[in-house]
Amino acid sequence: MYDLLQSRKKKISVIGLGYVGLPLALEFAREHEVIGFDINADRVEMMKQGNDPSDELDSSAFDNRSIEFTADPERLRDAHFHIVAVPTPVNDSKVPNLEPVLAAAQTVGNVLKKGDYVIFESTVYPGCTEEDCLPLLEKASGLKLGTDFKIGYSPERINPGDKERTIEKILKIVSASDEEALEEVAKTYGAVITAGIYRAPSIKVAEAAKVIENTQRDLNISFVNELSIIFDRMDIDTKEVLEAAGTKWNFLKFSPGLVGGHCIGVDPYYLTHKAKQLGYDPQVILSGRRINDGMPGFIAKRLAQMLIQQGKNPSQTKVLIMGITFKENVADIRNSKVADLAHEIMQYSINVHITDPHASPNEVAKEYRLTLVDTISDDYDAIIVAVNHDEYKNNDMEFYKSIGKTDPILMDIKAIYERPTEPNGLTYWRL
Repeated sequence: MYDLLQSRKKKISVIGLGYVGLPLALEFAREHEVIGFDINADRVEMMKQGNDPSDELDSSAFDNRSIEFTADPERLRDAHFHIVAVPTPVNDSKVPNLEPVLAAAQTVGNVLKKGDYVIFESTVYPGCTEEDCLPLLEKASGLKLGTDFKIGYSPERINPGDKERTIEKILKIVSASDEEALEEVAKTYGAVITAGIYRAPSIKVAEAAKVIENTQRDLNISFVNELSIIFDRMDIDTKEVLEAAGTKWNFLKFSPGLVGGHCIGVDPYYLTHKAKQLGYDPQVILSGRRINDGMPGFIAKRLAQMLIQQGKNPSQTKVLIMGITFKENVADIRNSKVADLAHEIMQYSINVHITDPHASPNEVAKEYRLTLVDTISDDYDAIIVAVNHDEYKNNDMEFYKSIGKTDPILMDIKAIYERPTEPNGLTYWRL
């Protein structure tokens, strides 16, 4: 397979052209023939024009690439090495929503041929590739694993907004249904991933490795979030505590904050879902999730308390939230906990304005029924800097005083700024 792909006698397909699939497809298209498939025809048209709908890649990333963008699943028949990179979200009840990945498996199964490979990159629980996706591939194609086609799993590790650790510079885990397939998959990815390849001993191990990467990070953040709640009651600055503790060589450096996005705030639920199916009720993982999911409510309540302490009726106040994307310097608003924060604040009848230099007003309105203001005013009772976009880092205290009423509250969620050492005309608070 590797030799045929290298000689361009066979093609690679990438199913799902989001923030994971598109850069992967373009990287392969440097040296291979690639078919990029997405069910969203509007997104496909944008990519045909050299535009990334996720606003992650410059137009130059599309230059000199051997790639065909399409929304027609029949075009996938021309490919022989299929890579599935569709989202794997959770529903409102925090239950894994496998519909996108199962639909992609069905789509690939409909065009699968003898000798083909199917590699899944979507984050799932251990066992999903072989127990949920494989039966769909076999049923739709009438083919059998091993004798007719091969499967594999290679978890994505892309970090949205990171211009340094781009896809080719991130070590790639690969796994496959047998040793021969593993070698072919490793060589195929190895042709474009310069950081190196790690061969996992099984598909389940690769699936588990991916899902615990973000679960581990989620738990560490939940720990410092709980610390910030405790230290707030003690009137101790959490950042100062973490800086002091961080002088020890083996102290893990994490910061409190809102945990959203489509990885850290989602992946743990895939692992806990599978654990519950097997009769085990996870304690530590779900405890961390409860803390992180509860942070918007904690911050909103703290804001209301501070307003009341200033003698203000929350229902007669106006607050500006700066930033609504799930992380800094990206346009992605999926699973944004800042949106949850806005809705929590509104429960106190506080008038909320939201601004963000990266987010699409239409997407915010559609996804969260929230409106971004065109221009900010100069009469806010409180300002919440919720996302550490580069555009906000150079703001000083004078700027925040200029857009606030007398003694406005500045809530610095990401601890971007230094705590004022003396009274300066505003009330500063951070996690």
